[in-house]
Amino acid sequence: MLEQLKGKRVLVTGHTGFKGTWMCEALLQAGAEVTGYALDPPTDPSLFAICGYADLIHSVKGDVRDLKHLKQVFAEVRPEVVIHMAAQPIVRSSYDSPVETYEINVMGTVNVLEAVRVTDSVRSVVNVTTDKVYKNREWNWGYRENEELNGYDPYSNSKSCSELVTDSYKNAFFSAEAVSQQSGAGKNGGRQVAVSTMRAGNVIGGGDFAKDRIIPDCIRAAQAKEAIVLRNPYSTRPYQHVLEPVMAYLMVAAAQLDHPELAGSYNVGPDETDCRTTGEIADLFCNTWQELTGEKMQWISKHDGGPHEANFLKLDCSLLKNTFGWKPHWHVEQAMEEIVRWCMHWNQSPETMREYISEQVKIYGK
Repeated sequence: MLEQLKGKRVLVTGHTGFKGTWMCEALLQAGAEVTGYALDPPTDPSLFAICGYADLIHSVKGDVRDLKHLKQVFAEVRPEVVIHMAAQPIVRSSYDSPVETYEINVMGTVNVLEAVRVTDSVRSVVNVTTDKVYKNREWNWGYRENEELNGYDPYSNSKSCSELVTDSYKNAFFSAEAVSQQSGAGKNGGRQVAVSTMRAGNVIGGGDFAKDRIIPDCIRAAQAKEAIVLRNPYSTRPYQHVLEPVMAYLMVAAAQLDHPELAGSYNVGPDETDCRTTGEIADLFCNTWQELTGEKMQWISKHDGGPHEANFLKLDCSLLKNTFGWKPHWHVEQAMEEIVRWCMHWNQSPETMREYISEQVKIYGK
């Protein structure tokens, strides 16, 4: 699936984060030349540090808000593929720091696309956004890619803006029409670039240490031998293992290298049976944890009076399935088993975690 990426120079923003670290491993296994551009890992501990990826790829410390530095790195690396994942990704944090959230998620996207515009080596770009870009009407069917974009909270709305920025850059600089109009003039130099946005559902997986996310909260409670506290056990989300969207991003990035007509906006989510309530996910974690470790877990509901969050959200992924023949590999039950096994291995043999997640990527690909 990822043969086109072998030997390609790939630049990943946000590579030190949870999802970015899994992305690094997948790219290394694909045989790509990987450069990461990000600030220090956003959590301590972090999967990136635990697995020692700073020594395995070309890792550059940088902020996507720093356009000058970003352009410099692009000029030095001359990437052929760009995966933009750097973000402020937490809904509740966006209420505390809305300006910073917009700066990172909107102007960060502008800066990455501007660096692409003036770097003639880039042929394929994937901008990772979120399922929360849609105006959430709390209806029972999945959102499609042509639905209205208008996220409610600062995080979701900033990602909606990131989608609009991407669409503008595609129309103004990277489309076939824009290239023909600019032929022989401008910094774009008549170069067409395939640019896609990918809207993923809620990701779960080993190595996520973020605050205010269900699986990290479950793991911290298990380690402390305490009950899991759920803010809203009845909210429904499209849960999927982190490797599902990571592999989908790379599939699209690889395919549009030779077929730029495939570039577009794509939802990446699980099958409808894996759209679960937070309470159901907590039940699944507790049952899997007890089955594999022998330790009993439970959860309690305790609303903390926090800000608004959507109650119901799911995606229609027909476009990705029909265009690329893509389908999810792991149902949420297997995803949860992989998470608990990751935790067990981390507790027992933390020095071999890189080898362990490498094996999980290989198992996923079979």
